[in-house]
Amino acid sequence: MGLLELFLIAVGLSMDAFAVSICKGLSLGKIKLKHMAIAGLWFGGFQALMPAVGYLVGSLFADKIVAVDHWIAFALLAFIGGSMIKESFEKDEEVDACMDPKCMFILAVATSIDALAVGVSFAFLKVSIMWSVLFIGVITFVFSAVGVKIGSIFGSRYKSKAELAGGIVLILMGLKILLEHLGAIG
Repeated sequence: MGLLELFLIAVGLSMDAFAVSICKGLSLGKIKLKHMAIAGLWFGGFQALMPAVGYLVGSLFADKIVAVDHWIAFALLAFIGGSMIKESFEKDEEVDACMDPKCMFILAVATSIDALAVGVSFAFLKVSIMWSVLFIGVITFVFSAVGVKIGSIFGSRYKSKAELAGGIVLILMGLKILLEHLGAIG
């Protein structure tokens, strides 16, 4: 998997955290650099942790299902992407201004469940996991910190668009993986 593909997956995965960060910025009103850092650390940290956990779990089974690994990667990415697209059309959920560890932990776990499944697909694709999770974590940190700022300035106008874009990117990456393994594209 190349750097561009990893970047696109990282951006796609970070869109849930970005959308929640926009809502956090909106609910906080006046924000400080501290708010941006808290959101970035929680969301970026969990977006890095979850694929690592998924990779470890997936590694246990990767050699046993190598004949269908590309189908599994495609199915996981398509499902996650489809869920994100569906969420982009649903009524927005309220996100409060709470930035304490309990609130942020719950949001960080909720926004990174999809990264767990991507980590499983990384195991099937034999992706270098250490650099991948660091890259995903950093991208999510940046998107989340910027999302808080955008939310404080523009409001929730971009939340659904971010989820829609992230879902489309993940589906396209899954399709690319599948087509490469089937020999349809090089």
